[in-house]
Amino acid sequence: MGEAAMLRSVLLAILLSVIPATAFANECPSIMAAIDAALPTATLAEPDLTKVKELRAAGDHAGSMAMLNQAKKMLGI
Repeated sequence: MGEAAMLRSVLLAILLSVIPATAFANECPSIMAAIDAALPTATLAEPDLTKVKELRAAGDHAGSMAMLNQAKKMLGI
């Protein structure tokens, strides 16, 4: 394998590893918007509502999809 072919392979590998990360990064704002839209009409018990708000806030600051998805699940969205 020539040097140019190896360089192309390495660049392709880097590109393919970056694409999924950018796709997930754009998903956070839409999930946060869905949570924000569902909060005013949520019929959760106060402790659960507080937990959803904490998860939403933590997801905003840490960018954690797991926390945002847990809040979505609690809200039933």
